[in-house]
Amino acid sequence: MAVLTWWSFLCGVALLNVVAWGFSARLLSRRAEALPASTLATRRLLLWLAAGYVLGCGFRSVLPMVDVARICLHDTAFSRIFIGRSVATIAELCFAAQFSLLLREAGRTTGHQALVLLSGVVFLLIVVAEVFSWSAVLTSNYLLHAIENSLWTLGATLALIASARLRSHVDARGARFLAAVLVCGAAYVAFMTIVDVPMYVARWQAALTAGQEPLSLQSGLQEILSRCTVVREWSAWRDDVAWLTLYFTTAVWISIALAHAPPLVPRQRPSADVRLSFATR
Repeated sequence: MAVLTWWSFLCGVALLNVVAWGFSARLLSRRAEALPASTLATRRLLLWLAAGYVLGCGFRSVLPMVDVARICLHDTAFSRIFIGRSVATIAELCFAAQFSLLLREAGRTTGHQALVLLSGVVFLLIVVAEVFSWSAVLTSNYLLHAIENSLWTLGATLALIASARLRSHVDARGARFLAAVLVCGAAYVAFMTIVDVPMYVARWQAALTAGQEPLSLQSGLQEILSRCTVVREWSAWRDDVAWLTLYFTTAVWISIALAHAPPLVPRQRPSADVRLSFATR
């Protein structure tokens, strides 16, 4: 009963997220004339990337699965780890691309070319993380999941450092946005460091203690192409509920909101005449 209650909550949130995306799209359309052409183009791209994340998380909310354990809540034609992991990969790359685009835009508008380079580095880190994710799913090796999530944490940490350094160089609106980024990013890094990565390390150590050997890629592929096992006991899902819930709620809301991120423009410095008037007082 507890698992089905949680699942019902996820389904409700998935529907809410679709509505929220539609509202976000309408709001952006209303603001279109007030935005510079380049900013509007980026915000529209951010919005469509958010759509990919919303739909991906919606699919996984309706048909939740735990990849390495090969379990799911419902027996359907789509209840295959291969399908769920493929959907997750597309959604996660959309999410990562959003932050990469904003970092690149910030670097170009403020003249910090290091941010343009960093935007590519962060996205590349997530691509590598996805490779480790698929490797973990295929081989059932939780250590690879720990590495995957460590790479996500590293990418977020680099983005946080860049945001902190950039905050004093942008206008007031941009500084407020970066302050929100720092709060959310710090919470994410803390969760990944304290909860998520240690969880996978503990599972890896438990598998070693139990003498479980990693699967071959071929055996793993055969398993994830088959339908997963339906399990509805709360104990089987309990450890994954926290990150799945945050993934399908808070992360989706952030993704939708990024389409309305203010352009990070340099803070205007006082003109020479203004500085002189203050100096002569």
